Amino acid sequence: MTTSLVRADRTAGETGRIGAEDLGSASFRTGHGVRYAYAAGSMYKAVASEELVVRMGRAGLLAYFGAGGLRADRVVAAVRRFEREIGDGPWGVNLLASHENPAKEQEQVELFLRHRVPRVEAASFIVPTRPLVQYRVSGLSTAPDGSVRIPHRVMAKVSRPEVAQHFLEPPPRHLVDALLADGAVTAEEAALAERITLADDLCAEADSGGHTDQRQLVVLLPDMVHQRDRVAARFPAAARVRVGAAGGLGVPEAVAAAFVLGADFVLTGSINQCTAECGTSERVKDMLQQAEVHDMAVVPAGDMLETGARAQVLRRGLFYPARANRLYELYRRHDSIEDLDERTAEQLQRRYFRRTFDQVWEETRAYYAQANPASLHRAEQDPKHKMLLIFKAYFVQSIRLAMSGSAEHQVDYQINCGPALGALNSRLRGTPQEHWRARHVDELADLLMRGAADVLTQRLVRLTTATPPGSRS
Repeated sequence: MTTSLVRADRTAGETGRIGAEDLGSASFRTGHGVRYAYAAGSMYKAVASEELVVRMGRAGLLAYFGAGGLRADRVVAAVRRFEREIGDGPWGVNLLASHENPAKEQEQVELFLRHRVPRVEAASFIVPTRPLVQYRVSGLSTAPDGSVRIPHRVMAKVSRPEVAQHFLEPPPRHLVDALLADGAVTAEEAALAERITLADDLCAEADSGGHTDQRQLVVLLPDMVHQRDRVAARFPAAARVRVGAAGGLGVPEAVAAAFVLGADFVLTGSINQCTAECGTSERVKDMLQQAEVHDMAVVPAGDMLETGARAQVLRRGLFYPARANRLYELYRRHDSIEDLDERTAEQLQRRYFRRTFDQVWEETRAYYAQANPASLHRAEQDPKHKMLLIFKAYFVQSIRLAMSGSAEHQVDYQINCGPALGALNSRLRGTPQEHWRARHVDELADLLMRGAADVLTQRLVRLTTATPPGSRS
């Protein structure tokens, strides 16, 4: 049980109630300047929109902007808005690992440093990268009390212990040395890097929407808390890393369970898509509002199709899940587009892409010529890689269709979502917040955190007033 929950136990005993502001880590609340140990996570292509971040920030709550997949000018405009409307209040931006195109990740970090983005949510990282380390180490200095002042805060979302380990330790020395040699960090910053962890906050991502390993929170979170404590035994700075929970948090009982399991904070995602502030189309929100807990499917992740990585999406009323699985199987079995049989090729062009492979390739080639010339060069030499890029275009198209709300192509929407939203929908049915237009991200935070506090208050009362074993009632 976390320290704050122990305090909450005592408060409940004295006053009969636990407060939402008592749940989780006090360090998280003071460190980020927020009311609750709660955050709204980023979602790709500004699904976690400017409006979502601003609404949360004005309510004294932390949210991360979904910068993944956006042009630099769009990200800059969002950052400037946060500076105007939230200022020194809580806000951050997503930093998405780019395994296929490291230059894109470097471009993001340079933008963040240039515009003084105070927080990033690091997602999809397998190992630390040079850009991530540059963001973390830049600006380190010694405070008057001798501690290290860290201007750039990192929240890492992870689902594997070997990945979590990297964020509990100092930034890798070989990357720091390379940055120092190139003049990207100073000698003082490089020296101070040995005294800090790569992350301030480590979020155990369980059965979430989008990319997922479908881990069980009841196993993953306690294991990651113990992992943090083991590392802290040999590297004391790791004790300050706050371990949070994400995935499956759609009702107060789930949030309460996360805090009992040891979470220092909680992070929500899927549920925030079905709010007035979310950046997706109204048609998608209408569909999400009807979702039940069983209306999700796990499919190949389009951006990592070649690796077999998985993502959780809405299944109800959509062809997208079946089509995503089929494209992955075709990629595995065939070595080129020309290797497809005539019937399959015709079906893909007519029903999936609604245009010819040649047309898809022309658009794809134009994009990669600017965004990733190395991948384009490989495709021109390797027919299987060319097929991969063509197939990936379907996944990109499916996101665009959902964002635009195209009625004609609704069956091909890619809507990343986990079962937590189905649980929330069920809970809100018949209430004033049943419709997404009446749902707001900060109010959902209040609902979940206050509800979790009430759940814990009730459970503690039952436990402390239970009849002792062996006694007569």
